[in-house]
Amino acid sequence: MTPELWLIVLGAAAAGFVQGLSGFGFSMVAMSFWVWGIAPQTAAVLAVFGSLVGQVVASFSVRHPPGWWPALWPFLLGAAVGVPIGVLVLPMLNADAFRLALGGLLAVWCPVMLFADRLPRLLRSPPGTGLGRIADTVVGAIGGFMGGLGGFTGAVPTLWCTLRGMDKAAQRAIVQNFNLAALAVTMLGYTLSQGINSRLWPSMGLVVVALLLPSLIGTRVYARLSALAFRRVVLSLLSLSGLAMLATSVPRLLGWSLG
Repeated sequence: MTPELWLIVLGAAAAGFVQGLSGFGFSMVAMSFWVWGIAPQTAAVLAVFGSLVGQVVASFSVRHPPGWWPALWPFLLGAAVGVPIGVLVLPMLNADAFRLALGGLLAVWCPVMLFADRLPRLLRSPPGTGLGRIADTVVGAIGGFMGGLGGFTGAVPTLWCTLRGMDKAAQRAIVQNFNLAALAVTMLGYTLSQGINSRLWPSMGLVVVALLLPSLIGTRVYARLSALAFRRVVLSLLSLSGLAMLATSVPRLLGWSLG
């Protein structure tokens, strides 16, 4: 295989393991590999596709608590606005600007998630009601926009649900179903706006093959070892990946020589 295909396989395998372990993060992990050698538009399509496959697999194994739908729909309403905007912006993206945005997201969001348990709880009103409904819709729009840029649907909603103090089952139901719906719409948007040309199908097949086994292994490891410890390891590694991307993108955008 070519170096590009190996990069796709390694990124998908690592991302599949993390998604199986934590239930989220496929696009972030995969992009931390693919950003070094895959064109942003191609990487975005593969990340959305891989994330969608992972969420479909997870949907068969997670039971949801009663009453999750009323809390979910404001997020989906927001995503219906955010996803098309992200899809339209993606083709205009500069590679270094893309790396800067992704690196900044990783470097800021991941450390915040490491300390999320200590952060104050916001909007204690039940999800899907009052001011919380409006805020959930805005968060859904942001998540949808990030999804349109490359499948990062879960980052902002996951942090928001954590800050709202939702219990584990409710948060998993909302984030997983939001991701599944937003990723499906994003993939449809990519297909309609730019098409999925035939040369991408082999790479998409590689992503599926590469992620399935690591995803299952991640699930088994999660069941046997401390989820908190692995969550900290994953978020720490992603934080370092974000800092590395910033270190390479900022000098290029500023016109500095990297030597």
